Amino acid sequence: MHLFHKSCLAAAVLAASVGLSAGATNAQSGGSSGSINGTVLDPSGAVVANARIEIHNPVSEYDAKTVTDSKGNFVFPNVPFNPYHLTAAAEGFATSAQDVQVRSVVPVAVQVNLEVTASSTTVSVEAAGDLVENDPTFHSDVDKELFSRIPMGNSSSGMSTMVGASTPGIASDSNGQLHGLGDHAENSISLDGQQMTDQMSKVFSNQLPLDSIQSMEVISGAPPAEYGGKTSVVIVAATRSGQGVTTPHGSITTSYGSFGSTNLSADLAYGGKNWGNFISLGGLNSGRFLDAPEFAVIHDKGNEQNVFDRIDLQLSTADSIHLNVGYSRSWFQTPNSLDAQNATAWSGLDGVLPSVENYGGVVPGTNITVGPTDQRSKIGTYNIAPSWTRLLSNTEVFTLGGFVRRDDYNYYPSSDPFADLGPPSLQRQSVGQNRTLTNAGLRSDLSYVKGINNIKAGATYGQTFLNENDTLGIVDPSYNAPCLTLATSPTTPNVPVPGLTDPSQCGLAGYAPNTSANLNAPNSNFYPLFNPTLAPYDLTRGGALFKFNGHTDVKELALYLEDVITAGHWSFNLGMRGDLYNGLTVARQAEPRLGISYNIKKTSTILRASYARTLESPFNENLILSSVGCSNAVLNPLLACSPNAPVANPLSPGFRNEFHVGLEQAIGHYLVFSGEWISKYTHNGYDFSVLGNTPITFPIEWHNAKIPGYAGRLSVPNLHGFSAQMVFSSVAARFFQPQIGGAGATVSTSAGLPFRIDHDEKFNESTHVQYQPWKTGPWIGGNWRYDSGLVAGNAPCYGNQAFNDCPQSTTLNAQPAVLLQDAFGHPLSADQEYQAGFTCAGVHATPTSPLPSTCLASQFGSSLIKIPAINTENDDHNPGRIASRSLFDIAAGDDNLFKGDHYKWSLTLTAVNVANKTALYNFLSTFSGTHFATPRALTAEVGFHF
Repeated sequence: MHLFHKSCLAAAVLAASVGLSAGATNAQSGGSSGSINGTVLDPSGAVVANARIEIHNPVSEYDAKTVTDSKGNFVFPNVPFNPYHLTAAAEGFATSAQDVQVRSVVPVAVQVNLEVTASSTTVSVEAAGDLVENDPTFHSDVDKELFSRIPMGNSSSGMSTMVGASTPGIASDSNGQLHGLGDHAENSISLDGQQMTDQMSKVFSNQLPLDSIQSMEVISGAPPAEYGGKTSVVIVAATRSGQGVTTPHGSITTSYGSFGSTNLSADLAYGGKNWGNFISLGGLNSGRFLDAPEFAVIHDKGNEQNVFDRIDLQLSTADSIHLNVGYSRSWFQTPNSLDAQNATAWSGLDGVLPSVENYGGVVPGTNITVGPTDQRSKIGTYNIAPSWTRLLSNTEVFTLGGFVRRDDYNYYPSSDPFADLGPPSLQRQSVGQNRTLTNAGLRSDLSYVKGINNIKAGATYGQTFLNENDTLGIVDPSYNAPCLTLATSPTTPNVPVPGLTDPSQCGLAGYAPNTSANLNAPNSNFYPLFNPTLAPYDLTRGGALFKFNGHTDVKELALYLEDVITAGHWSFNLGMRGDLYNGLTVARQAEPRLGISYNIKKTSTILRASYARTLESPFNENLILSSVGCSNAVLNPLLACSPNAPVANPLSPGFRNEFHVGLEQAIGHYLVFSGEWISKYTHNGYDFSVLGNTPITFPIEWHNAKIPGYAGRLSVPNLHGFSAQMVFSSVAARFFQPQIGGAGATVSTSAGLPFRIDHDEKFNESTHVQYQPWKTGPWIGGNWRYDSGLVAGNAPCYGNQAFNDCPQSTTLNAQPAVLLQDAFGHPLSADQEYQAGFTCAGVHATPTSPLPSTCLASQFGSSLIKIPAINTENDDHNPGRIASRSLFDIAAGDDNLFKGDHYKWSLTLTAVNVANKTALYNFLSTFSGTHFATPRALTAEVGFHF
């Protein structure tokens, strides 16, 4: 421990001492963008004032313009890392053009020489060459100009919507969750150089407001050495800046749409040559804030507010300061299923297998009144990230930054805890939580660009302070019953008795103690034996809430060195990273990174290959609960801990070897293809499990994972106002037993065979097209999203072969039949059968009319889930999956309705899920439960821009 702290101190002292060196000329702040500066000269060497300079990237669609000053100088600050086509024009001179690469915070110096018009000399670059990028790392570039043209249903998940629509390899899940290249949410964000590895879906943390982002480079290839922690997808985001905006620019927009959704946002950029400020504010209120377990919208209100401010200050020609400050707050209800909404009580007191019944809001045998479930959450997130940039020379830049980011997550159960009672496959406890996650630390890096080398060396030290406070109480009178009514038939179960609090009361009341001696096989998967340890926390028998409090401090130090070498047609990315992790467990790892690409200029072809060794750090959300919960006598059964893991089972960092081979090809002047083959092998593969019907999830860890697949992108940058992009992928997520970390096991396969995690998807694609026939006229855009379907492991199936894992298999009249149960033996309610679109002999389940508890396998099916045929199911090669679906969105607008010059009005009309397609994200997923894609949603937005 002392050695760890000393190494961190030494790294900080070394970084500070390097930063105090003398410097010169012009510094650029920010860690995800650079700058271009230059001078325009005429043939005699004299400067050219008022020359028009433009930089453009045809793939990301980034475009910026400026003019030279009286000394012929120009500067483009805050330019995202990318290649650009620079053009210069002035009266009396021929237009000049050249390519410029921005790949570092070191300013790029450009000299432009203009020839007089009479000479007809133009320096130009072949247009097809602009479409390909000689970079070993597979990535996608997205500029803010595209943000307003992508149809979105809810701005609270705008960043994940944009990434999912523009990046190959993404399996989209409910509530803005992104599964990148077969991993569960192993995503990170580098925001102006500040790396964030916490989960940012709607139910973990508030996402960054999309209005604050200038551009994104989304890395889905082998990550360079500067990125670690969560690297399946790295979102390198550059925020918007006001530096150089001498005439203030901004906008105010408001919208109204389906489900009573209203949105109001504003942004303003202003500044001078040596300073700038950009601020954005936004507020959202919606009647459908989260993706719900029903296609209908029930108990799903939510709101969100956010503010972001970026301040840039040029202290001298060498020194600059950059500060990001942001705060977001969200409040939302947990959407109700019909079971949760309709005062439904679960009971098995009628002498038959447990079933869902409506008892008018009163649990049989008790005085407990059950009302609609009313679970809510509130999340507050703030981020403060200052940085100082020092230009040491024309080729060297040093950056030192700090950061503090905190998530305060509160989950509130129903005011009447018994209203939280649901089907046993969902919830038998009332649960509450207050969890805080605070990241604080320092980062420093030194960039050096000269000749063929682009070198970057850096260090990051961070501490994550975790506090978890949970309350749990049993609200199902049948869950920990001391007494049973013994069944008269071996084919019917013993039935728990409510009310009685002690096994000693059983005999006098005419019942039998709930012990293994009286256990009847039919109820063994449904009614657990009486556990006296849980009795004080059984609210149905006068108990109180159990309280769990956990705290830990995770320390992480990262050191890295990388060099991008450009030599002729070759580009090499060589790097080494070292990660030191000290949390509930300790890990140290050296991680080589290697990438190589070759540009065949004659055919506009890029060939590339890359390798990365990475340390996979555990998820921090509910890390303590999952790591130590099984050693707690109360939490052990409530978390469904495996009998083989009765002690603390902390999650440990894993390691991964990943390989990528890719091709990028320009076809003519207006089409480019980029594709990648991927193979990842991970020791200690992570996933999540969910606690009841709540947003509370905790990480778990499996022995290893193999993830092969491919991903690709096809783009038409701009063809007479028409542009299009298609991204697609096929990624397997094969995980292998045993479970080696975290709370109780969530899957059990035959003979220890590998299984597919529920973010495995055979194929998905997202196509975006837009057309604007006149540059200043109306436009129209549309999305088509196709998903072949995520794994749905809890759907019933029939299979009695060794390779099958279908615990619902039975017989009916000596014919193969299926029990309407989940994988853990819990009977499904009528509403759950309806959610899944189950049918038996052509009859559809309804929310109030369940199917027979046993259905012939030949007559069992679903309209929303693909059920494997009889004896074909296999958790590895042929699992049940959500049915394939296509969803269509469309948007149309005009960015300058009244053709104003300095003041403009805009109008945008959006329709999400135009066809009102009923489609599931998943069914009884161990991570996300049951959630539907949004029904058709219409939105109208009006904006004022100045």
